[in-house]
Amino acid sequence: MAMTDTDFHRLADEMFLSLETAIETAIDEQDADVDINASGNVLQLTFEDNSQIVINKQEPLHELWIATKTGGYHFGFIDNKWLDSRNNLEFMPFVLDSIAKQGGITLRL
Repeated sequence: MAMTDTDFHRLADEMFLSLETAIETAIDEQDADVDINASGNVLQLTFEDNSQIVINKQEPLHELWIATKTGGYHFGFIDNKWLDSRNNLEFMPFVLDSIAKQGGITLRL
């Protein structure tokens, strides 16, 4: 059964919310230096060195796209997981690793 736009937004919003909550907890507990800007379909993280990680929802494709220092990645929802279309990386472990490497912040979900 094909994913509907409503399903896509629900799943993506859940992912965004869990990331935002984990980052806010890290800011409180670790005195992490990261700015969160959530606007519409985009979640933008800006770190102390001014580098960014940008995550956005691509509704027409039902994908989450992420841009990091290491490149751009496209994640589709397959078998109840967000997986990168090129290398089958799972979204959340990839994002957590990217935030740790780029911002020096360890998140717990």
